[in-house]
Amino acid sequence: MVAHPKKELSLVILKPDAIQRSLMGTIISRIENTGLKFVAMNLVVPKAEQCWKHYNKDEAWFLKKGTRVVEDRKAQDLPIEKEPIEYGKDIIQGNVDFFTSGPVLAFIVEGNQSVSIVKKLVGGTEPTTSDVGTIRGDLTVDSYALTSIDNRAVRNLVHCSDSPEEAEREIPIWFKESDILKYRLVQEQILYDVNLDGILE
Repeated sequence: MVAHPKKELSLVILKPDAIQRSLMGTIISRIENTGLKFVAMNLVVPKAEQCWKHYNKDEAWFLKKGTRVVEDRKAQDLPIEKEPIEYGKDIIQGNVDFFTSGPVLAFIVEGNQSVSIVKKLVGGTEPTTSDVGTIRGDLTVDSYALTSIDNRAVRNLVHCSDSPEEAEREIPIWFKESDILKYRLVQEQILYDVNLDGILE
């Protein structure tokens, strides 16, 4: 049985840079203000194996991303010291190193098109090209070019699920089924009820 659209779940993780810059409240507030419901939350220092499972990348992805790194290094007149696929693997290793460097705040939000809503709020992966008004566009300044030169993960504050199917795959990596709370918010009546009977006295 397919879940009702208003029950769609999305995984969000505030990365170590968000925690260290004291942006948890700001980011949570932006998401909460949409009407999405928080149904699980955990402050944790991730394990490396958990992060590799989370990223779940294949050889084609490593090659594509590594090719971009090589192009960036050529543009900056930096030496090319390894094959593109190895640079691609370095991207995930850098992300794993970053994720495991300190606490992250992982949480699940529920609501109609929660994945799309969160992605819209968070903005594009690269902060310098992310739209004004998004979390990444407004709150940080990192770029792919800089991360390629420095050989590190992009510091873009937030991970969010890319699709409902990806959320289904990611959530069990970070939460047990019993961690996900089922409860009603009063505001759901305003957001989702067919009519608003009972408001007027």
